[in-house]
Amino acid sequence: MRAKIISVAVLLFGCYASVKIINRNSVKPVSEKPKDFAMVIPEDKKDDEELPCVFMTVMNEQPSEGFAKVKRDAKIDEKIAQGENWLVQAQNKDGGWGAGSHAMQNVRDPHAVSSDPATTAMTAMALYRVGYNMESGKHSDVLRKSLDYLLAEIEKTKNNPDYITEVRGTQIQRKLGENIDAVLTLQFLNQIYPTLKNENLKDKVKDAIQVCINKIEKSYDGNGKVKGAGWAGVLQSSFASSGLENASKNKDVKVDSDKLKKSRDYQKSNYNSENESVKSEDGAGIMLYAVSSSVRGSAKESQEAKEIIAKAKSEGKLDRNAPLNKDNLKKAGVSDEQAEVYEVADKVYNSAKVKAVQNDVMSGFGNNGGEEFLSFLQTGESMIVNKDDEWRKWYDNVGGKIISIQNNDGSWNGHHCITSPVFCTATCLMILSIENDIKNLQ
Repeated sequence: MRAKIISVAVLLFGCYASVKIINRNSVKPVSEKPKDFAMVIPEDKKDDEELPCVFMTVMNEQPSEGFAKVKRDAKIDEKIAQGENWLVQAQNKDGGWGAGSHAMQNVRDPHAVSSDPATTAMTAMALYRVGYNMESGKHSDVLRKSLDYLLAEIEKTKNNPDYITEVRGTQIQRKLGENIDAVLTLQFLNQIYPTLKNENLKDKVKDAIQVCINKIEKSYDGNGKVKGAGWAGVLQSSFASSGLENASKNKDVKVDSDKLKKSRDYQKSNYNSENESVKSEDGAGIMLYAVSSSVRGSAKESQEAKEIIAKAKSEGKLDRNAPLNKDNLKKAGVSDEQAEVYEVADKVYNSAKVKAVQNDVMSGFGNNGGEEFLSFLQTGESMIVNKDDEWRKWYDNVGGKIISIQNNDGSWNGHHCITSPVFCTATCLMILSIENDIKNLQ
């Protein structure tokens, strides 16, 4: 027991490790530590010590008609309003937001760090989810400026074969992966593309989507894993998969279906539903990251399988009590290969979702860090993607935790790994306002 406690302590302190070199385009440091910063970074930690962290995924899926909702109370709406106002005030003059340098995780002033695409996309998605849009209404200019920033970053790096930004060494890149900027930006662009009315702007966004797709696909290895991973690389791969999955619905862009299939297979391979064993090597050794990633990776295919079985029952091809399995999927007209894929996905989803909400798994490192917020969100969104009514129980549990730890100024911040108040506030807002995406996407 003592050894376990010591190991966890070492892991937590390791999250504060710094990079030795951040190029001249990296997030700018500040000369003075913000007065409200309460964390202490051990001076005796070496630069090459590193530790795990996580990330999230964005829903962007079509829920079923009349899907069950939770009833938010006034207290949660008040917390959301405080958080969104804080984010609006935190926007930089260039239209972006920044998480800050991996080497300066103690910086909590949002204007003391340079903008980066990953944090900007995450924040813009959060504001979109709470109800903003770029065409009109409150703070539409805030979202438009964020889009202009992202398009400018992509344009500046059009000759860069790997990345959509020259900004390197950010918290998000070091913890989630070197290509996380392209992954999150693709998620945001997927979200806004169908809503745009200006044809010229729509063409620019379409081209930017294709750039992100190309760079993400180029970064896959032969197993469907995104290369250049951070400590929680399994999550970067999960988010990339969901981004490509949603982009594939857009007839104006091209997604490699073989790479998308391999990425899904990789996510499912991290969890064995038969013995509930978790392969956490690519998730910094943390079960929470690997399980939430597997839930997300299997959610869409599990839902597709359920719809096929339901349709077959309504057409009289299957008995109304027939279970979802390979044989019944084949009777419903699915090929042998695809039936096996669907059966595995459904087993992984239903087993992993249970484990993902167990207290011992949800505890993560045992305190509130950016990785906990992101993993919670990934699990909740997966339940909605699968049209799983149990998401309401998830919301009551996680929503209560989130509102109890909000800072007095309306923000949230992590206590290890991803400490950025901008990134953490955006993630928490996406958790608390997740119901809005059900309504908006129906």
